[in-house]
Amino acid sequence: MNQPSDRHERGEAMFQQVFGREPRPGSYPEFLQITVDHLFGEIWTRPHLSVEERELVALTAVTLARTDWELRGHIGAALHLGMSREKIVEVIIQLAYYGGWPVANNGLRVAQEVFAELDGATGGDADHER
Repeated sequence: MNQPSDRHERGEAMFQQVFGREPRPGSYPEFLQITVDHLFGEIWTRPHLSVEERELVALTAVTLARTDWELRGHIGAALHLGMSREKIVEVIIQLAYYGGWPVANNGLRVAQEVFAELDGATGGDADHER
């Protein structure tokens, strides 16, 4: 069994790899610790799926759940991991058939907002800069 400190170190490293930044403590630091230790330290580090494949699963899940805050973060993570805007949009379009048109419409709106913010921050096409 993994030691808690090993799990936490692996989780922080994986979080950094996925999001390109350190985890930020929010209003609930204990929940962040659980997220880093268990989700990123145990689940995201399991074999058989690549980090990019796990990100596609996460992107799909948060799109279907219509959790805009998390969707924004996972669109950023997908871009950081090298996925193209077109690939992200295509995933969301396909979800119209599995989650409904409102789910896809919402996901595309959030993606458009994230892309526009990145373009404004960089002054151009930030597709591969995240």
